[in-house]
Formats: sequence, C-alpha cells, structure tokens
Amino acid sequence: GQLQACGGGLVQAGGSLRLSCAASGRTFSNYVMGWFRQAPGKEREFVAAISRSGGNTYSADSVKGRFTVSRDNAKNTLHLQMNSLKPEDTAVYHCAAATKYGSRLQKDYDYWGQGTQVTVSS
Repeated sequence: GQLQACGGGLVQAGGSLRLSCAASGRTFSNYVMGWFRQAPGKEREFVAAISRSGGNTYSADSVKGRFTVSRDNAKNTLHLQMNSLKPEDTAVYHCAAATKYGSRLQKDYDYWGQGTQVTVSS
C-alpha cells in the first residue's frame, strides 16, 4: 500500500493551501489518518488526525482554527485545508495511517507518505 501526498507549494502569509493524500493498496476506511510536518532542523510534529469514519478529528494547538482535516472514504483520499498560513507553518507535510485513534505519536502510525513541501513567505 502507498500514501501519496500532494498539493504543497509556495504561498504568502495569510494565504491558503489544500493538501491531499491518495491511498492505495489497503482498505482506506480501516485506518485513522493523520498529518505530520517537519520543518528544517526540527523534529517531525503532529498536525491533525481524523477517525475512520471522518466523524471525529483532533489537531495540534498551533493549527486549531486554521487547519481542517477531512477524508473521502469513497475516493480513498485525505485532505488538509490550511488557512491563514504563517511562515512557521513552513515544513514538509506527511500523511500517515494508524490503527489507533487519538495518538499524536509518530510511533503509533504504521504507514507514511513521502511528503509535500509547504513554504509560507512573510
């Protein structure tokens, strides 16, 4: 199975981007899906996650009110709508799949995509 993230790019502060993650090879709806990000020189950090049905989400305090995670199980696709972007949001964003809901820890995510670069200019 694979996870393929896309949708990154260069945007000015205050702008928006929508990331997508296409899943293949596994039953997408069996997995909790999450987004993580890694800025240069920093540890990879949790951004947001969504339950198998899409009915529940949770996110990092740093993105609450600005980022929204969603999924379309019929299309095996995960999304991250990012609004009011800040320069500190600059990072490579990765999608990941887990069997455990509620975790913000990388070790609880079993499958990872290769990441998409988001750069926010000031």
